[in-house]
Amino acid sequence: MNRRVGRIAALGLAVAAALQWASSRMTWIAVEAFDDKSGSTTASVSGSTWSTELVAVALLLAAGCVAGLALRRTGRRVVGIVCALAGAGLAWIPTQILMQGADTQRVHSLLSAGADTTGGSTAMGTQEGAVSLSQWAEISTATVQYAGPVLSIVGAALAVLGGVVLALRPGEDTATMNRYERKESREQRLRADLHDAPDSGRVLWDALDADIDPTDTADTTDTRGAAEDEGRR
Repeated sequence: MNRRVGRIAALGLAVAAALQWASSRMTWIAVEAFDDKSGSTTASVSGSTWSTELVAVALLLAAGCVAGLALRRTGRRVVGIVCALAGAGLAWIPTQILMQGADTQRVHSLLSAGADTTGGSTAMGTQEGAVSLSQWAEISTATVQYAGPVLSIVGAALAVLGGVVLALRPGEDTATMNRYERKESREQRLRADLHDAPDSGRVLWDALDADIDPTDTADTTDTRGAAEDEGRR
């Protein structure tokens, strides 16, 4: 059950990553500006333009999902903690813009970065296919579009929830993982059992299942001692 909860938490990180990615592609700020050469113009600032951390955290959460499904128990705990912290830190960015509104000076700087100062408002800007502003353009209004920031907050909250659950309830390692990790110690215990109870049907079947020849008992004494040492650890 715990392992299932951990898997669900890891998949929750994937959903959080998808929400952050979608938010980064949405318009966060709608801009109206005036340029004395080209007149009034409109532009927009996407989430990824406003904050490059959105894409970075989305990639981190996607990687965290894969790691949360593939790593061992301790690794899953670490991944959960990292993803929870990343989600909590990212939540401040959309929350700030919703509470304080858009900084028009920063909006102008983002939209005019890389623009041709001798050209009009259709010069190449910070986004492919987006309208940028000339250096002398004046922003009339910068209106926050709520959908993008709210979606980012939901994704951040889901990242925190998924990360905390994964850290607190990572589940046990799978039987396959334990079998490969402890194959040597299991063989030692089986050889010791063969030495103690060579006629036991269960022990014989377990030995055959582990590709151990039940008739080969030359080194059972040594392996018995090794198995006892392993048990004491």
